[in-house]
Amino acid sequence: MKKLNWHSIAGRDSSWRREWLAGCTMFSAMLYIVLLNPVLLAQSGMDFSGAYMATVLSAAVASFLMGWLADYPIAAAPGIGLNAYFVYSVVLSQGYSWQEAMGSVFLASVLFLVLAATPFFHAFLEAVPQSLKMAIMGGVGILAALLGLIRGKLIVGSPASVTMLGDLSEPTAFLTLLGLLVTAVLLANRVQSALLAGMGVVLAAGLLLGFVVLPPEMFSWPQGLDRTAGQLAFSFRGGMPLILLVMFLLLVFHTTGILLGVGSQTKIPEGTSADMQKRFRAAALGSLLGSLLGGGLVTGSVESAAGTGSGGRTGMAAILTAGLFLLLLFCTPLAKAIAGMAAITAPALIFTGFFMASGIRDIDWQDISEGVPAFLTMAVMPLSYDILAGIGTGVVSYVLLKLFSGKGREVKPLLYILAVLFAFQLGSSTW
Repeated sequence: MKKLNWHSIAGRDSSWRREWLAGCTMFSAMLYIVLLNPVLLAQSGMDFSGAYMATVLSAAVASFLMGWLADYPIAAAPGIGLNAYFVYSVVLSQGYSWQEAMGSVFLASVLFLVLAATPFFHAFLEAVPQSLKMAIMGGVGILAALLGLIRGKLIVGSPASVTMLGDLSEPTAFLTLLGLLVTAVLLANRVQSALLAGMGVVLAAGLLLGFVVLPPEMFSWPQGLDRTAGQLAFSFRGGMPLILLVMFLLLVFHTTGILLGVGSQTKIPEGTSADMQKRFRAAALGSLLGSLLGGGLVTGSVESAAGTGSGGRTGMAAILTAGLFLLLLFCTPLAKAIAGMAAITAPALIFTGFFMASGIRDIDWQDISEGVPAFLTMAVMPLSYDILAGIGTGVVSYVLLKLFSGKGREVKPLLYILAVLFAFQLGSSTW
């Protein structure tokens, strides 16, 4: 049985009080995920109550594992942008059932867990260039923001130009705009839990204007998990093998970015390669258990930076966050009422896209062989509503540009293999 090194709290220039404050801060910053993720999953056909239970438990279990196994102050939860791919690209666009999509999440997590313990995993990370990694996460972020704009009715369909600006006097659009403004101002002033505070303002406005009605009983015993947990179906028909690969890529790239990015922002020591391996394994195991519960793609949360910024330095912060998540198991009626109003959750989805896209600043745009594939990746994803098509376009164009610009040796052999696979997929879907 693993034991936490309690002395590491003082050894990492922290204290019980600071770890508790960090846990509470992370929890409040991540609370919007518990409201937004069930809304996304329900659109794939999942039961809302079950999806809510799965989301809460997935966040609690994955955060606990990161704190217990890796002793690292990173909390984990279902990824909003990643689950947008699960719902809109895999289920709604390509016609797979949510059970089949969840089966692929499980297999991608197993692959992640197995490879995280092998030298091949690090070779795989090095094979994909940094520009494509950032572009993939940026493209997913832009797609998530687009979905939020549509959900909040700020963008609507147009017979002439595909999309156009919505009617800002319409209640949902107006409240979404209010939420965006409030959240942006709070973020600009470095307010912790800005996304949650913005949702609170929209909820208050909705209650005052009569657009939101709270249920007579806001709390209940946990129920509904039996309708989502263990509901896995395994299918390899059509493009499912490549969908599995994309889910694996999203999990790996997002987790890598969180583990390295949050730590560097707050100057937490990166540790040894063995420490990093523990963190990857904990993240992969959390994702695997999250898929069994029905929470979708589970990964480290960027909101963990709020906790590390508050002084969190050890796994105790993540464990405390996990404990607070468990209290939400009794809040299903309240969550369902809040989630039923699109304007409350739409701004959070839009800003999730903003955070995911922020990494594109690290792309070398002056190098055409790096910048063009990155741009194509980010452009194709939201315009086609297809993350797989965006990644495929980016990988194939990257390899071709490197080859025909005399830089073919910069491309790792594994990326050539991926380019061939994606070229066949793009060709079959196009012709």
